[in-house]
Amino acid sequence: MITNYEINKSTLAIIPLNENLSKIYEHNNILTINKSVSDIINYSCKYFGSSYNGRYEGSKNLLGVSYKLPIIIEETNEIIFFPTSSPRFNNCSWISLKNINDYSKKDNKVLVNFKNGLNLEFDLSIFSFENQIFRALRLENILKRRKIS
Repeated sequence: MITNYEINKSTLAIIPLNENLSKIYEHNNILTINKSVSDIINYSCKYFGSSYNGRYEGSKNLLGVSYKLPIIIEETNEIIFFPTSSPRFNNCSWISLKNINDYSKKDNKVLVNFKNGLNLEFDLSIFSFENQIFRALRLENILKRRKIS
C-alpha cells in the first residue's frame, strides 16, 4: 500500500474510505493510500511549494468566499480540485476540475463522467455540485488571466 501520493494531471478524484484510508482514481489506475484525503491534499500542496492553508487563503482571497473552496494544487498545469462537502468532514471527496467530461443528476446524487470514461457517483445535490464547478472555473479563469498579464 502506498503511503505518500502527489496529485497530478491524471488524478481524477480522491475519495475517503475511512478516516485514514483513501481511494485515488487516475486515468489508468486506482490506488488505495494509507492517508486521509486531507493529508493527501496537504501533502500535494506542500510537494508543489505551498500548504493546504496557503492554497485555501489564496482561493479565499481570489474568490471572496470562504466555504467549500476549490484550491489550486499546482499552477503551471492548472491542477484545480474542489471538495464535495466541507473539508472538515471525513466524508469529503475532492474532484479534479480538468478531468470532468460531463455530469448528471442521479436521484439525490451526482454522476460524474470523467474524460477517461470512468463514472463515479457523489453524494451531493446537483445544485451544490454545479456551484462547486462554478467556483473552480472562476478560480481557473483568474489564474489564466494573471498568467497572461
